[in-house]
Amino acid sequence: MKLYCLSGHPTLPCNVLKFKSTTIMLDCGLDTTSALYFLPLPLVHSPRLSKLPGWASKDGTVNLEKELKECAGRVFVDSQPEFCLPERELLDLSTVDVILISNYHCMMALPYITEHTGFSGTVYATEPTFQIGRLLMEELVTFMERVPKAQSATCWKNKEIQRMLPGPLKDAVDVWSWKRCYSMQEVNSALSKVQLVGYSQKVELFGAVQVTPLSSGYSLGSSNWIIQSHYEKVSYVSGSSLLTTHPQPMDQSSLKNSDVLILTGLTQIPTANPDGMLGEFCSNLAMTIRAGGNVLVPCYSSGVIYDLLECLYQFMDSANLGTTPFYFISPVANSSLEFSQIFAEWLCQNKQSKVYLPEPPFPHAELIQTNKLKHYPSIHGEFSSEFRQPCVVFTGHPSLRFGDVVHFMELWGKSSLNTIIFTEPDFSYLDALAPYQPLAMKCVYCPIDTRLNFHQVSKLLKEVQPLHVVCPEQYTQPPPAQSHRSDLMLELQPPPMAYRRCSVLGLPFRRRYERIQLQPELAKALVPSEIKPGISVATVSAVLQSKDNKHVLQPVAKPTPVPPSKKRKRLMEEVPELLSPKPLLSGSIPLEAFLASLHKNGITEVKVEETADGHILHLQAEDALIQLEEDATHIVCDNNEPLRTTLRDLVLRFLQKL
Repeated sequence: MKLYCLSGHPTLPCNVLKFKSTTIMLDCGLDTTSALYFLPLPLVHSPRLSKLPGWASKDGTVNLEKELKECAGRVFVDSQPEFCLPERELLDLSTVDVILISNYHCMMALPYITEHTGFSGTVYATEPTFQIGRLLMEELVTFMERVPKAQSATCWKNKEIQRMLPGPLKDAVDVWSWKRCYSMQEVNSALSKVQLVGYSQKVELFGAVQVTPLSSGYSLGSSNWIIQSHYEKVSYVSGSSLLTTHPQPMDQSSLKNSDVLILTGLTQIPTANPDGMLGEFCSNLAMTIRAGGNVLVPCYSSGVIYDLLECLYQFMDSANLGTTPFYFISPVANSSLEFSQIFAEWLCQNKQSKVYLPEPPFPHAELIQTNKLKHYPSIHGEFSSEFRQPCVVFTGHPSLRFGDVVHFMELWGKSSLNTIIFTEPDFSYLDALAPYQPLAMKCVYCPIDTRLNFHQVSKLLKEVQPLHVVCPEQYTQPPPAQSHRSDLMLELQPPPMAYRRCSVLGLPFRRRYERIQLQPELAKALVPSEIKPGISVATVSAVLQSKDNKHVLQPVAKPTPVPPSKKRKRLMEEVPELLSPKPLLSGSIPLEAFLASLHKNGITEVKVEETADGHILHLQAEDALIQLEEDATHIVCDNNEPLRTTLRDLVLRFLQKL
């Protein structure tokens, strides 16, 4: 059993598991942090960004003025942002049989895998993961296609040139695996390969293994996966949460008795308490609005935004913010808000029960009805005529490199009355803000990450007790910025097996058993013999048929006699008769009783020698040897067949024939 690790990002995993005769890809996350090396894509023409000077090395040997621009003391790539793909050279991805998706953030690289590698298998995901994943992909494509950039920058990626660039561009890794965004046609084609599954639904793969999604408690439809055969079990835990938020709670008990547990997607901010961050978010937002400023919240169009809106719904009236407008701007804003209300069976019990009252499970439905929350596909059109300040704007993309957020950064960045509040943990907020410096607006960092922290995951592993744990190497050492914090890493016995991008791990358990079925007529013919109290054994002669990883023992077919031909006399090949197998022997030979038996049969001169494996009996008068061992008996006598037969019969008296 092997695990191929195609992504170096611990919360955006992509691994391939070879288990029995199947090749299973576990997630295909897209690392969008590479977008931070690029200039923002403004929706409205930006004089500031259009007049940036090009970059050339001080000695003039490297001139990349068309590809690289200097902005706020840093150098950025001036082309459409590119994303870091999972590794595609480590193994032939056309051999992948299935892809299992754990949540909608971990499927963003799907079109690159299904459309450009010869993949012809099936993708399994829950319905909310599929639908919200579609929205996030659609939003990404729209962000890119709304602001097309003709030029594609590639010269700077040359190893010799990259080495001479200023940081952080100089230190960017795997730049040749970076690719531009896919098209909507590729998204649709990739999603056509998805088969929907429900929690605890067992899906059989080629008769070899069974895969089952379990609720992971992190987001709508998010799953952990059980991959098992009759005698082996692998658990894949990715993006899980034990906190009480809007999704169904995590199913922990089904993870027990795992041979191997593959662990990814822990919190990216282990020192931040999500509840504390929510409180900080609300108080900073209220402070800015009271002072007459605007609040910008860069966020994804699904996920934490539902909890933020719910928190604000409860907080607004007590903070006298009842008249402040809230705007949610995204090409998929309407669909996202509607989907969250219709996936009732994927929500926690509290929200499920509201559906039967009937009430909408999320309070943002009421905010929309009362016009406190308005949603728009873009800043163009209706929004520009209805927009009033001070207000709160939720929009994407959290990287601040594309989407409507770029316009608001240009619009509000020069006033210290305004505040930007970062809630998504995926991007360094200082790097995200770099091309907008100097910035007058206030910046607040309130990362809300509900995924498991190290304390929670240690407790979980103690409960489910897997034999082996596999995890990204980042989890086996403290964060670089907090090297003294040994509590921010996994400390397990035995130590976890760590992986990094492009590593191949041999998982530490071997298959020892296979399940075989007996056909009824064969089972009827068995004659069991009891060898110990409660244990019976029977011999079987049969034909083993293996098909689709299922093994069946069938009776041996009796040969049908062939009539000889009248036209030509010839010797017919005789079909050999099936010989019945020799009986198997079981039991042990007690030394004293055996010596007494020899004595009765006239063999009296016996010298007994003890060995490591048993005893050797020297029959001195007969010039013969009998070796008694735990699992074998040897009779050695030359040219005396009657004696050998007598000794054999005496030995057989003490053994049981099967």
